[in-house]
Order: sequence, then structure tokens, then C-alpha cells
Amino acid sequence: MLVNNRIPVLIIFGKIKVEILYTSVIWLVAFFLAHEYASFNPEIPVTVPAFMGTAISIILSFKLSQSYDRWWEARKIWGSIVNESRTLVLKLQSLVKPEYTDDIEKIALRQIAWCYSLGQSLRGSDGVQHLEKYLSPQDLEEINKQKNKPLAILQLSAKHIADLRSKEAIDIRSHIHINESLVAFTNAMGMAERIKSTVFPITYTLILHWLIYLFTIVLSLALYDLIWYFEFPLLLALSCAFFLLEKTATELQDPFSNKPTDTAMTTIATNIEINIKQLLKKEEIPPPYPPQGYYAL
Repeated sequence: MLVNNRIPVLIIFGKIKVEILYTSVIWLVAFFLAHEYASFNPEIPVTVPAFMGTAISIILSFKLSQSYDRWWEARKIWGSIVNESRTLVLKLQSLVKPEYTDDIEKIALRQIAWCYSLGQSLRGSDGVQHLEKYLSPQDLEEINKQKNKPLAILQLSAKHIADLRSKEAIDIRSHIHINESLVAFTNAMGMAERIKSTVFPITYTLILHWLIYLFTIVLSLALYDLIWYFEFPLLLALSCAFFLLEKTATELQDPFSNKPTDTAMTTIATNIEINIKQLLKKEEIPPPYPPQGYYAL
């Protein structure tokens, strides 16, 4: 997730370096044809590329809106995970009998592991990587038997809570209240997986991308009578603006892509760990996860 730090200009334009190269080639070809074969060059009024630019702006604004909705929904999902993780520990501390403190701590640490595991799974990496300090060897053995690691962790917590109920450490109503948090985690995980597995229509992206190139060609032909050192910067500035917005919208489509624009799941999971360990009165509290320059992981 991008933070308020200044983004390096080279990184911004590095995202469209290929488009800048193609735009330069398009201008060179159009400039050559317009001056070497002037009699065959059609007179294109500036209103034509202006109309095309307006149409592209409308389509691009729609794509940006849809992409941001996906990104914002992902952020709201992780916001609900933060709230429900705190609530789970508070429920355990208030509803479970005091002599079962070790069980409360074990479930709380397992919840921290679940947050990290979900983030790793959504980013396509191993769902149990570096989680040994939160999970017991028995838990790790059970989790590795399943493909969906976060779901396996939730199953272990559900069984643990059911075991507390069988020991009469909690009553039936407390059992229901605690399970409501596990249901909320399952729903949040399902919503995140839906965003991850639902691909934005690739044809929409391709059509918009080629429309910008067509706009560049038409604009370069319409501006052929300008002096080249005015024409080329103007053409490059207009096309780069469209390409940058289109690239931004494309990156926002997948908020779990392990890019600077995705949801800062590692940072959020670290904050959850800090909150839970403080509720447990732990002495070893990790520091907040530092941003990586201009973005947070």
C-alpha cells in the first residue's frame, strides 16, 4: 500500500517505459510520413483526437472506479479482521474461566498465525512460512495436511473452543459468542479469496490500451504541421498521462498482488500481533512493520 512518502519519479515513469518507447516510434513514423509524403497525408482536424481523448477519459475513469472499488473492498475486509481479532481475545478473556489462561493464550497466538497465513496465501506464498513461534509442532503437522492453510488454522481453533466447552470452561452461550468470531474470520477469508480469484476482464484492458495507442497515432497525424520540438513533448505528455492512469487502474485490480499498490497485509498482521500480545500482557512486543520506502507491505 502506498504511503505518504514521495514516490521516485523514475519508478513512476519506469512503469510505462515500454509505452514511452512505442509512442516515440509512432511519432517518428508519423513525422516521417507526414513530411516525406505530404500529398498523401490526410488532413485530420484536431477535434478528432480531442473527441477520442474524451471517450478514452470516460472509459478510463470507469476502469479506475471499478479497480479502486476492488482495492477498497480488500482494505475493508482486512479492517474487519483487525476488529474481530481484538474482539476474539477480549471474548476469550471475559468468557473463559481464569484457570484456562494457557488455552486462551494458545488460541490468541493461533489467531496471530492465521492473520499472517492468510496474507501469505493471498500473495501466493507458503501459508505457514515463519509461523513456528505461534503454532505448536502438533498444529503445524495438522495444518500441513491441508491445502488451505488459513482454513486449517481456523479449524484447529474451532476444535480447541469445542474442547473448552466439553471441559465446561465456557457455557453454551459463551461458546456461541466465541464461534461468531470464527464465522466472521471465515467470511472475511472467503471475500478476500473471491477478489483474488475473480479476474478483471482482460478484453476491457486490452481494448483500452489499444485505444490509447490509436489516439496517439491520430494525434500525431493531426499535429504534423507543428514544429517538432513542440509536437513531440505534447504528444508524449498526453499519451503518458493516459498510460499512467491505465497502469494505475490495472495494478489496483489485484489488491493481493504483492506490489506497492496492494493491501498492506503484513503491516496489518503485525499491528494485530502487537494488539493481541499487549492484551495478553506479553513482554516481547514486536515493533510496527516498517514501510519499504514509499509503500508498506
